[in-house]
This record gives sequence, C-alpha cells and structure tokens, in this order.
Amino acid sequence: MSPSITQLLIILAIVLVLFGAKRLRNLGSDLGGAVKGFREAMRTGEDEAEEKAKDRLENREEEEGHVIDGEVTSREKHKS
Repeated sequence: MSPSITQLLIILAIVLVLFGAKRLRNLGSDLGGAVKGFREAMRTGEDEAEEKAKDRLENREEEEGHVIDGEVTSREKHKS
C-alpha cells in the first residue's frame, strides 16, 4: 500500500512543524554536499584503479616483452 498525496502532505506538515523550514533546508544542503562528495570520491577511485591497471600492464610489458591488446569479437575459428 503506497501512501496517498494527502497522507504525504500531512507528514510533510508535521515534519515542518517539528523541525522548521530553516533546519530542513540546512539538512537538504548538507545531504546534497555529502552526495556530491561521494560521487567525486567514486570518480577518483575509478581513475586511480585505471592508473594502477595501466601501470601493471606497462610493468608486464617491460618484463615479458610485447603485449598485444585486442578484443575477441566471436568464438568462430577463421578458415585459412
């Protein structure tokens, strides 16, 4: 059972009376800042992971020789 519009408005009115509009606005901006910080941290983590993977690949190339980078597009064998 999902709440109706009138029930949501009543809940919103009670929350506004209990906390006040200013405190709710501050809470919203704090929550928005936290989400923004989380997204930036996720992007930074992804960038660091990509850099580590590139470094490992470069180190392997130096140790083993040349590495061929490619993509498998099908499992069928080509007839020569």
